[in-house]
Amino acid sequence: MHNAQTPTAEIAHTAARMVVEEGLEYGPAKRRAVRQLGLNARTALPDNDAVELAVREYIELFCADTQPDELAALRRLALLWMQRLAVFRPHLAGAVWHGTATRLSDIYIQLFCDDSKTAEITLIDQKVDYEPRSVPGFTGERVEALSISAHCAELGEVIGVHLLVHDLDDLRGALKPDSKGRKPRGDTPAVAALVNNQAP
Repeated sequence: MHNAQTPTAEIAHTAARMVVEEGLEYGPAKRRAVRQLGLNARTALPDNDAVELAVREYIELFCADTQPDELAALRRLALLWMQRLAVFRPHLAGAVWHGTATRLSDIYIQLFCDDSKTAEITLIDQKVDYEPRSVPGFTGERVEALSISAHCAELGEVIGVHLLVHDLDDLRGALKPDSKGRKPRGDTPAVAALVNNQAP
């Protein structure tokens, strides 16, 4: 069966396994899949949509009994942090928003505020330990990320919660549908609706 797959499809399925079983992000998972499959480093990589589809298939095959509860727990934890940081117009993105997260997935919350320092001051006031770093934002420019290790009692895991601080002006562009016509991120009421409806 493997022989019938194109290298791109094989990379997507191998990467998907790493995403689900090890909690890797899509980029590193794709690059490691190329090495693991012994392919040329210049082999064309699948796009993120192809990896996401493979992740959904993998979850359906191997994690259907555990993943819905793990996703629900992560969404409840995300909602808690969004409520704590409501003043910064938080939006949930990534696997926890799209429904492909497992207990190994991190939570990505995008904040929109006039001054990135105010988000840091709020965390300090709330006595939250965080690690500041710089990451690429959804606009392509680098943004400040405040990374927190949050204990999730439901899962018995420490979950990485990453707060990506964007300019207030970026909020309009943040709500444009993605290539599949889906909302790429959701605000607090949208996440609360997911939590209450238990929708994937």
